[in-house]
Amino acid sequence: EQRPPPPRRFPALINCAVIDWFMPWPEEALVSVSKSFLAEVDLGTAQQHASVCAFMPFAFIEVDALSKRYLEQERRYNWTTPKSFLELISLFTSMLAQRRARGDAQILRYQTGVHKLATTAESVSVLEQQLQSKQQQVEEKRAQCDALVPRMAEQKDRAAEESRAAARVADETAGKEAAVLTMKAKIDADLEAAEPALQQAAAALDSLNKKELSELRGLGKPPSGVDDVTAAVLLMLGDGTKKNVDTSWKATQALMRDLNTFMADLAAFRARIDEGDVPKSNFCSIRPLLEKEHFNVDAMRLKSVAAAGLCEWVLSIVEYWDINESIEPMRAGARQAEMDLSDAIDAKNGATRSAEMAEAASNETTEAYEAALLDKDAVVAEGELCVRKLALAQRLMASLGSEGDRWRSAIVTLSIDHDRLVGDVLLSAAFLSYAGCFNRRFRAALIGDSFLPFLQGPKRDLQMSEAADPLSILTDEAQVASWSNENLPADRVSIENGAIVTNCARWPLMIDPQEQANKWVKKMEKDNGIKLVTLKQSDFLRTLENAISFGAPVLMQEILEELDPSLDPIMSKAIVKIGNRNILRLGDKEVEYNFDFRFYLTTKLGNPHYTPEISTKSTLVNFSVKEQGLEDQLLGAVVRKERPELEVEKNNLVIAVAAGKRKIVELEDLILRMLTQASGSLLDDEDLVLTLQSSKNTSEEVKASLDISERTEKEIDKAREGYRPCAYRASILYFMLNDLSRVDPMYQFSLDAYTSLFNISLDKSTRSDELQERIKHLNEYHTHFVYRSTCRGLFEAHKLLFAFQVCAKIMQGAKKINVEEYNFFLRGGQVFDKSQQPPNPCADWLNEQAWDHITELDKLYNFRNIASSFSSNAREWKSWHRHNEPETSAVRLPGEWENKCTELQRIIIVRCLRPDRIVFAVTSFIVNNLGQKFTEPPQLDLTQVVVESVPTSPLIFVLSPGVDPTNQLMQLAEQKGITFSAIALGQGQSPHAIRLIDEGITSGHWVLLANCHLMMSWLNELEKIIEQLPGRSPRPQFRLWLSSAPHPKFPIGILQKGIKMTTEPPKGLKANMSRLYANMSDAKFQRCGKPAKYKKLLFSLCWFHSVLVDRRKFLNLGWNIPYDFNDSDFDVSELCLSLYLDEYELTPWDALKYLVSEINYGGRVTDDWDRRLMNVYMNSFFNDEALATPNFRLSSLPQYCIPDDGSLQSYRDFCATLPGVDRPEAFGQHPNADIASQISEGSEMLQTIVSLQPRTAEAEGAGPEARVLTIADDLSALVPGPFAIRSLLADQFDEPTPLVTVLVQEMQRYNAVLTKIRTSLDDLKKAIKGLVVMSSELEVVFNALLEGRVPASWLTAYPSLKPLAAWSRDLLARILQLQTWAEQGQPKVYWLTGFTYPTGFLTALMQTSARKNNVSIDTLAWDFLVINLEEKDILQPPKEGAYVKGLWLEGAGWNDEQSCLTEPEPMELIYSMPIIQFKPVEARARRGGGGVYQCPL
Repeated sequence: EQRPPPPRRFPALINCAVIDWFMPWPEEALVSVSKSFLAEVDLGTAQQHASVCAFMPFAFIEVDALSKRYLEQERRYNWTTPKSFLELISLFTSMLAQRRARGDAQILRYQTGVHKLATTAESVSVLEQQLQSKQQQVEEKRAQCDALVPRMAEQKDRAAEESRAAARVADETAGKEAAVLTMKAKIDADLEAAEPALQQAAAALDSLNKKELSELRGLGKPPSGVDDVTAAVLLMLGDGTKKNVDTSWKATQALMRDLNTFMADLAAFRARIDEGDVPKSNFCSIRPLLEKEHFNVDAMRLKSVAAAGLCEWVLSIVEYWDINESIEPMRAGARQAEMDLSDAIDAKNGATRSAEMAEAASNETTEAYEAALLDKDAVVAEGELCVRKLALAQRLMASLGSEGDRWRSAIVTLSIDHDRLVGDVLLSAAFLSYAGCFNRRFRAALIGDSFLPFLQGPKRDLQMSEAADPLSILTDEAQVASWSNENLPADRVSIENGAIVTNCARWPLMIDPQEQANKWVKKMEKDNGIKLVTLKQSDFLRTLENAISFGAPVLMQEILEELDPSLDPIMSKAIVKIGNRNILRLGDKEVEYNFDFRFYLTTKLGNPHYTPEISTKSTLVNFSVKEQGLEDQLLGAVVRKERPELEVEKNNLVIAVAAGKRKIVELEDLILRMLTQASGSLLDDEDLVLTLQSSKNTSEEVKASLDISERTEKEIDKAREGYRPCAYRASILYFMLNDLSRVDPMYQFSLDAYTSLFNISLDKSTRSDELQERIKHLNEYHTHFVYRSTCRGLFEAHKLLFAFQVCAKIMQGAKKINVEEYNFFLRGGQVFDKSQQPPNPCADWLNEQAWDHITELDKLYNFRNIASSFSSNAREWKSWHRHNEPETSAVRLPGEWENKCTELQRIIIVRCLRPDRIVFAVTSFIVNNLGQKFTEPPQLDLTQVVVESVPTSPLIFVLSPGVDPTNQLMQLAEQKGITFSAIALGQGQSPHAIRLIDEGITSGHWVLLANCHLMMSWLNELEKIIEQLPGRSPRPQFRLWLSSAPHPKFPIGILQKGIKMTTEPPKGLKANMSRLYANMSDAKFQRCGKPAKYKKLLFSLCWFHSVLVDRRKFLNLGWNIPYDFNDSDFDVSELCLSLYLDEYELTPWDALKYLVSEINYGGRVTDDWDRRLMNVYMNSFFNDEALATPNFRLSSLPQYCIPDDGSLQSYRDFCATLPGVDRPEAFGQHPNADIASQISEGSEMLQTIVSLQPRTAEAEGAGPEARVLTIADDLSALVPGPFAIRSLLADQFDEPTPLVTVLVQEMQRYNAVLTKIRTSLDDLKKAIKGLVVMSSELEVVFNALLEGRVPASWLTAYPSLKPLAAWSRDLLARILQLQTWAEQGQPKVYWLTGFTYPTGFLTALMQTSARKNNVSIDTLAWDFLVINLEEKDILQPPKEGAYVKGLWLEGAGWNDEQSCLTEPEPMELIYSMPIIQFKPVEARARRGGGGVYQCPL
């Protein structure tokens, strides 16, 4: 677990900064904030508003407290921060608004539907009356039509006659019109001939300009002939009223005085001609002038340009006049013809009007007839429409009439729910915000024990549903059914998880070790094009960018406890509005945000610890599979195999039920939507009514089908329930496998792999037609199959633990184990205050800890009076206690307890009195309840492992010190004829490893990547390579082997995908000897030139190696320091043996012994006492007697000897005959030597099982907090305060003697311990009560007290292995010794082991003696005198040195009568020594010589 370094490590940072402490928000601040944010929200009454504001901080504080209990009991973290508090308020307000709007819309739809149905019902009687009225109107309209028929025929005949007459007149008029048009065409042609003259006149007129005319006018006398032209102009322009027109030059000048008028008169002259306004006499009077020779344009141009223009105009106008005069008769005729034509047209128009009037009269009659017909048809149509509407109304009411009542009821219900929305939504929002991380039990506690009691309290006045359930707000049956089809388990927790994922405001982060959520999300979002990414992919950001832009869902898988910082904008939803665009800045890019985007995150970690920052940016959802959910899934697997027809029908029904529920909802929505959208009367839209009726009929059919399906499903479920015992057994086995990851991080098992094991068990277990018999066979086979498969990947120390867990869980499920007694077996009993404890009646053979267990056991109901039985049956209990195998049923318990105790109760007594036999008692318990095979784990068979494996799954060796599987793999590959490649991982080796894997995939080789734990940074890439193996289609022979020491950060994905195998050195002399000879080749065995010596000494060397390796099991009785002797030590020693025997004629004992014991093996030994032991072994096994004596005995036991000379196989056969269980005598140890290792082994097993137990009140009779609080109170009352050193030693403090210095130093050390204890206990009690934060240090103290251990922070003064109760009593005794010494002076007898630093005390004694005798301290040594007196009999301290008590012999006994060492009694691990005088003497006077054992202290 990574934690930031404490600030104390950086003092400069503290000195140079101002520390601002951000403490948790107090409740008053939370209430104030909630009131501020909810001030504008409509929450009903003032009391309701106050209740909601009060609930917000209440929920926050409750969840915080529950999170602490969650950590204590389940060891899972959940964080609450002010941000999560604010988000709850925001979520509540938004959900409330949404639900109110949705409820209002639903009520409106139902009201509309009810109104439409009511209107339709009222229309039925109206339609019947309208139908009767329409039938009468039809008869009337029909009579009117019949009366109009003869009149219409008469008028049609008259109109036809008038039309014929009008046609004749029209023909005559057309002839006259044609003649007029011909005449007009002739006139128009003649006029066209005069057009050039007009154009010439116009041109002449245009040629005139005012300047020239002005010049002409200004002449006093015009040139000759010009006056004729002007005279002609004057004559032409005259109006004919004067007979004699003045044509003089003066008259001309007068005419031309206004040139504009003059020229306008000329231009308008043609129009006067056309209008007949020019008298003919004008033209007659100018004829003479025209006949004059000089009256032409050319002549005039020579005299005057203006005169020439006027001449040309006169000539052109005269020409036009002449032509016009010639066609005048024709024009008169045309005018007469036009007048005749006008009369004809008038006659034609009159005839036409007469015809039209006749036609109009006829049409009017016809239209009246047709109108009467239309009226009749309309009335008929209206009648038919009434009939149809009546029929539709009757059909609609028949189909939807019942819905009206249901809708009205729904309106009432929704209205009530609308009033209750505040409470229901508040509960649901709190559930969404806080419940996701918790498991089922804690969610139920959060809702049932915290939220609901507060919300439904009598003082709250907060309306909410009676059976309030967050799921009723967050989801519905149709959606749940849909989720079930999408692989979401149907248990309550999974449905809650689905509701949280689909409704949460923050992105969901799903804790998904079994990948249930993964499968569900993939299938749920499949149609939406879900994108799958991992943080290991190099392009995951590009995928996210595209998904955000296009609104696609994204599932990010396999995240660990930290998120990539680049995801922060997504997790925080840091969306910025720029113009009309919603922008999310992802790295250095701006991505347009599509609100259809959805982001899901999953992790395979079973118990991740996410930081508060991550927790507040996401919604943690615990998808860890639960017992009930997994049981249901496995039940489906069983039925699918055993009764496939049932499971197929069940699955089809599930799909059908889900589809039916969804269809019903859709159809009701369709009906209500159509009713709402319909305008006017429903009966006006026949298609709508038919659609509504069809929808209703379909809905009824679906409901009927749904009822049948649900009844059938219940029948199938009842049949499936017969197989539930199998599913239950398989479920508890999986959760035991899952718990093993807490024992060792390499013990990872995926649900998919376990399901495969279960399917294999279904296929291979014994069949039977009897259901109960079949279930029995299946359970037995699967339980053992799981045991065998799992043991392959477990270390030896955990195999028995796993078997016992299997046995205990099965018996607990069968209600065959008393939980209280089982917990006592695991934890034992501890006594803190012995004042109430009865005295030990068997103190001479029953130690203090055992008596503590017995007195606490006596408090259990079934063990009442067992403590008193030790007084009444002391001899029988001692006999039972001293028996070699008291756990066997052959050894009877004393008195009534033999017949009274169950098997579990027997092993509880063994646990109390003989902790060295716990392992054997547990083994016997397993054998009696599950069978012998559960105590015999299978040996690792690599050949079988290869057969069971596939090329796409790695094979993983979990290494132990001193074991390397490379040689075994090489030999196996050689046997199979497969190329084998190996590489030891380390810095820079990843490219070579990838190359070997690529070559192995293509060529079908075996590849070993050794020591993966040395290259953890590359293993994520290796995991990606393994995930890609199926897509690369490796050859069938390919296998990827991995080896690694256990490491907590080894990728879980690799462990779950692979087959795990543990490699450990063989345990026991027989196994070690057999392995050494099995690994030896015939060539090596026969290579020495002196085979007789070599074979005997080789056996001695093998024995020497096996004894050294297996001696570790005796703990500190074996070696003071454990050593990892391995095969390389043996191989080098064997080579030296062969070479030296060949080199020397005589056996070079000294050289061989030195090389083997001092160099090859001794090079690892660092302790002098251990080196002495090794040399003793070497001298015992390597000597002349070993060569000369037949069957030379290597121990006191006759089975262990050097066999007769023979082949390599004969030695292997001899090793196979060695005892399977090694007695301590084989190592030269006392029979008691096994006891310490057996106690340690049993204690470790029980402690491991305790660590796997849930810390629940149900499991222990009281909650963990209550238990720890009680222990803390007891310790607080028990532990005294620190010493007041100055007041106690006031007269000696300033000038202390060496012994007083020791006393002061000891008191100071104990003061530190006492202060630490009291501070820890005070803070811990406050943390349990919620007054202070439970820090990581306090959490460690909490866990230690709960498990009966001494917290590590209390062991700073002196080490101790004692449990908490014994340690606390020991501490009080130590304090008492120092207190007595300080108050009463130096004690007569010192308790040496009561000092934290005994060496300092002994040095002080030396100094005191040296000063007293005035000698150098360097010349002094210790002499030890055993004093056979009781402490009460010693009246004064010795003159030299000190009397010392509290020393214990381990591995030996003491004979008080003879004052010498002796063999210990059976079951006597340690022996209390008498008082010993530690006497400083001069070194030359020290006792020595024979009979004195230099015992290490």
